[in-house]
Amino acid sequence: ELNTKDSDEIIRTVKLLEPTFGGINLEDIKGPECFYIEEELKKIMDIPVFHDDQHGTAIISSAGMLNALEIVGKDVSKVKMVVNGAGAAGIACANLAVTMGIDKKNVTLCDTKGVIYKGRKEGMNDYKERLAAETDARTLADAMVGADIFFGVSAKGALSADMLRTMAKDPIVFAMANPDPEITPPEAKDVRSDVIIGTGRSDYMNQVNNVLCFPFLFRGALDVQASAINDEMKLAAIKSLADLAKLDVPDSVRKAYPGEDIQFGRNYIIPKPFDPRVLLHVAPAVAQAAMDSGVARRPIKDMQKYRDSLEALQGRSKEIMRTLINKAKADPKRIVFPEGEEDKILRAAQILINENIAIPILLGSEKEIRKRATELNVNLGTIEILDPMTCDKRGGYIDAMFELRQRKGITRADAKQQIKINNNYFGAMMVQQGDADTMLSGINHHYPETIQPALEIIGKQSNLSKVHGMYMMVFKKNVVFFADTTVTIDPTAEELAETAILAAEEVRQFNIEPKIAMLSFSNFGSTSHPLTAKVKKATALVKQQAPDLIVDGEIQANVALDPELTEAQYPFSMLKGDANVFIFPDLQSGNISYKLLNKLGGAEAVGPILLGMKKPVHVLQRGDDVADIINMAAVAVVDAQKTRD
Repeated sequence: ELNTKDSDEIIRTVKLLEPTFGGINLEDIKGPECFYIEEELKKIMDIPVFHDDQHGTAIISSAGMLNALEIVGKDVSKVKMVVNGAGAAGIACANLAVTMGIDKKNVTLCDTKGVIYKGRKEGMNDYKERLAAETDARTLADAMVGADIFFGVSAKGALSADMLRTMAKDPIVFAMANPDPEITPPEAKDVRSDVIIGTGRSDYMNQVNNVLCFPFLFRGALDVQASAINDEMKLAAIKSLADLAKLDVPDSVRKAYPGEDIQFGRNYIIPKPFDPRVLLHVAPAVAQAAMDSGVARRPIKDMQKYRDSLEALQGRSKEIMRTLINKAKADPKRIVFPEGEEDKILRAAQILINENIAIPILLGSEKEIRKRATELNVNLGTIEILDPMTCDKRGGYIDAMFELRQRKGITRADAKQQIKINNNYFGAMMVQQGDADTMLSGINHHYPETIQPALEIIGKQSNLSKVHGMYMMVFKKNVVFFADTTVTIDPTAEELAETAILAAEEVRQFNIEPKIAMLSFSNFGSTSHPLTAKVKKATALVKQQAPDLIVDGEIQANVALDPELTEAQYPFSMLKGDANVFIFPDLQSGNISYKLLNKLGGAEAVGPILLGMKKPVHVLQRGDDVADIINMAAVAVVDAQKTRD
């Protein structure tokens, strides 16, 4: 805060900060002084100067307006707009509306004295004068007749029901007075069922919240060392926010607003505050606009790498998964989803195809899938839909399954029945026959129900004793891998060694060098017991079969994670307290551990990742959200890119 109300003194003081700061955000400065201060600072400073009270409100509401106009099918250049409130935000909204393409002659600005018109003397200043209209309207009620858009940054109750009645068809209302709007959504909808309305309140739909703008706009500006924030950058922020509202909403956001139907439409035209994707959309758009308009002093050479770096700021899991997703994008593969009628699968499929991560194939009734997709506002585009009941390859799959399983107690009638009633068998046959590259299932089935068809049809790699399961455990600052957590109940030493080698191979897909701890309740022979002997033998087998791996054991979990303890007591160990792959001695210890860390330790569990299948098949957990499905789809695609013997 500055202890002065003198505008010129504020300007002089802020100017002196320039060598130290990369940008200036002005806050809580009333109009008209705010306009003068910002204008003068922009003239004399070589860094971005931005008054959030003005432009933040204008940018967010304009993004909503852009989407609302699209929904009602109106041309921005032909609409009539009324702005009530001629302070910082009101004048900024009016100016930005003109920049967006609304004819200045169709913008009417009002204050407590009524319409700001040419020739008015009372309560005027230079900034109001610039927006004075050539009109006979003298009151807000006069101005509202036939208006398409109302922006309110004034006072509670300023927009009456009678005024709203006089607006044009499909009126767009942003009643942004705080803490209470000019008219509430229930009041507005009682009068006009065709109204699209937003407010500044979080308890109503379409909230205009400046948190969606300032941090992310400045992020983009600062990352290119912009000398200013210009109209092009503001318009880029508006467009990026408007486009984001049209995309499928992450489950993390949906969970924060239970009971709301959050999909693009009249009740959702602005992204929700704290949507984690805002940074990834707004900052790059602003940075690109700064470069295109010539105010960027440090242009970004690779925009995709820049987006990836922003995603990494949101947590280690984002960074790790982006590595895998980028690998998937390099060579997308066909993923069959047996649960193709599930809402989350449909939403994930749209993202996978839009982002070129994978080529989804949905199993189920095409009629039901397309009906539900329409209800969810999911555009399936060219995504392939196969109905197992009518697919022309069904007979061939039945014959092939009978041939595979005829000496394992399966008759042709059994094969026909299993293909008919269980899409997991149909999907596994698609992978087996080469009609899909990988399969992902389990969101609506128990783990054994998903993995059993894959094991029967596809099976393990010929050189392995079993398949194995692994989870990636993502903490805020660290990532570790647990195996076997899902398949083998009481592995032998040979199976443990196999798990370790397969896990290391998979971990390298994440661009992480595996450092493997073979876990036990003993440290390097401190306890003599058949259980510790098994782990000790497994460690020796790993070192023999894969001498390039960093692996040691048997070792207790705390020692594997404590550099000082390892150095003090076990300096001979290949591990230096920095293990990142943990091989558990049995299924119960691994499964219990990952679930406890997930629920009590705050770790995000990515998996289960199946290791050792002859052809790639992966499993979803019941309750996985769309982001989990995307992550596992990337795992499946990268797995399918590998050549198997």
